[in-house]
Amino acid sequence: MATGADEPTTQPDDPTALLTGDIEVVGRVSGSSNLCLLARLLAAGEEHPRYGIYKPVRGERPLWDFPDGTLAGREVAACVVSDLGGWDLVPPTVLVDGPLGPGSLQQWVGDPFAPVDDDAVVDLVPAGEVPRGWHAVFDGETHTGAGVSVVHSGADDVRSLAVLDAAINNSDRKGSHCLRDATGRLWAIDHGVSFSAEPKLRTVLWGWEGKRLPEAELDRLTRLEAALGEPEAQAALGALLPERDVAALVGRVRRLLRTGRHPRPAPGWPAVPWPPL
Repeated sequence: MATGADEPTTQPDDPTALLTGDIEVVGRVSGSSNLCLLARLLAAGEEHPRYGIYKPVRGERPLWDFPDGTLAGREVAACVVSDLGGWDLVPPTVLVDGPLGPGSLQQWVGDPFAPVDDDAVVDLVPAGEVPRGWHAVFDGETHTGAGVSVVHSGADDVRSLAVLDAAINNSDRKGSHCLRDATGRLWAIDHGVSFSAEPKLRTVLWGWEGKRLPEAELDRLTRLEAALGEPEAQAALGALLPERDVAALVGRVRRLLRTGRHPRPAPGWPAVPWPPL
């Protein structure tokens, strides 16, 4: 990724702020399966640039199990749903017409040039040594043969993320997609393979599977269900997702409210993404 001396501004929580100013590509995120670019935005009157992740549609790799719609549309839809339900876990994300054409633009969490904070939400620990307040997901071995357990935090905001992922049918919740900013606030990124009409939940946040949903999460789901019945939300999501995926979203939300429980892994589908971290 590119480096530089520009001091980034404090990123606003208003998604429309990402639509102002020119988009300048200054780096590429290595290791991404689709084109993922670091963008600098400098609007008139701003002293320092803002930064975001720009994912152009033309850089998307075709996926056999997501043949319709775009990954960019799904990225933006995740932000819309997160906000509609009151989770507020997805950084502001919008559709833009950038240097490489239409795509999604998402606010960068923190400073792209600062050292990465190691406040992990998902971690590896020696096999069976699960920290107090954390949940074990599965056991495995390192390349040296040492036994390890994949664990995740049991914090309330992480549980909220597990519920949001169940609602949007996230097929790729890796540990590295869960970030805390300098204030400790949790953010979730990378939602390009969400919203399938078929059950595809694949996550490392299985610590609450089958357990009753907290009242706060039922309230968020109820709020989301009501919002999904409004013409404004229907139009917004209809412009981002295939029609059947919007209908499936409504069905999943109603199912979560009806059962009142966190889902369990679906049979015949890998429960955990690879790599998990």
